[in-house]
Amino acid sequence: MKKVVVGLSGGVDSSVAAYILKKQGYDVIGLFMQNWHDKTGVLAGDCPWYDDRMFAELVAKKLDIPFHYVDLSGPYMERVVNYMFSEYEKGRTPNPDILCNREIKFDAFLNEALKLGADYVATGHYCRKKVINTDGKEIYRLLAGKDPNKDQSYFLCQLSQEQLSKAIFPIGELLKPEVRRIAMEQGLATAERKDSQGICFVGKVDLPVFLQQKLKAKNGDIVEIPADWSGYQGTFSNLKDLSQPYTYKLQDGNVIGKHDGAHFFTIGQRKGLGIGGKAEPLFVIGTDIEDNVVYVGQGQEHPGLYRQALFISNEEIHWIREDLKMDIGMERELDIRIRYRQPLQKGKLIITKEGAYIIFQQKQRGITAGQFAAWYSDDELLGSGVINK
Repeated sequence: MKKVVVGLSGGVDSSVAAYILKKQGYDVIGLFMQNWHDKTGVLAGDCPWYDDRMFAELVAKKLDIPFHYVDLSGPYMERVVNYMFSEYEKGRTPNPDILCNREIKFDAFLNEALKLGADYVATGHYCRKKVINTDGKEIYRLLAGKDPNKDQSYFLCQLSQEQLSKAIFPIGELLKPEVRRIAMEQGLATAERKDSQGICFVGKVDLPVFLQQKLKAKNGDIVEIPADWSGYQGTFSNLKDLSQPYTYKLQDGNVIGKHDGAHFFTIGQRKGLGIGGKAEPLFVIGTDIEDNVVYVGQGQEHPGLYRQALFISNEEIHWIREDLKMDIGMERELDIRIRYRQPLQKGKLIITKEGAYIIFQQKQRGITAGQFAAWYSDDELLGSGVINK
């Protein structure tokens, strides 16, 4: 009998994943990991980790499976949180959930599961894994979940073939309402529990307060850039120019307020500016970390929010399907996603000596350095990379 360690998080998805695996005849073990202790910046009312652990234990007891606990807060701080601080300090916006899956759930947690004799680890992600055989070698395909509203394959875009070889995603074929129904029918304590939100294992946070643990507040100007700024009318003769983010100067607009640090803001952000009285809402369209300036524009359709292309440096390109890796000079039409739950966008991936360029058929809102671009063929996730600019 194959042994599977399920990452019981205290939520309904991992609970049903454990139930399904037991029903399928696996030897199932529940393992709860605590990755965070500090409450700095965590919003009042957010469920603390001990509530999650209590629910996880209740589920394990109901399913009559062994329950274990492990504290991974050390690796989490080192590999996820410190990375977050470092990226924000550089004026980039990281995605901690993707890092958490690559560095914690399918690395540090996997190692703990192997100590318990696991053949596989399972999570409550809405995605699917398929195995194909090519030239006598098993290749693992990462596919989108069947529920289009909950597909979480994007969060796993940095996994390797080795990590996928040990992974099982039991609820990938289900819709969220079906998962809730199963939990209710089985009397699982998590059946009506709300989905977790915010930073993985930290919860909802006041981001500036959270970041100020390491990053100092620094007063600077907020400058409004008009929609008819001349830089939006420029022509682009090559890929490098096309993928460049807009760069503004103080004289391009008007100072309309103050902020506490440009590194606390991200492209497309609306909240936290503290400026009213405008005809349309203000959105962040650029940040200058060196001069500590935040540039904003009015309205959802401000041209500063939209770009045609992005660039990923060579060291940041990752292929899940290594057998389909593209070489220098190759280009391919693919479906692209630059944030969770974004509908797939048509675009062209071009591999050059410098790195990868993605050119979209339609301009994309809020292309942000530090975030991940993931590329798909149909419903299969082939690879991803950190947006350099």
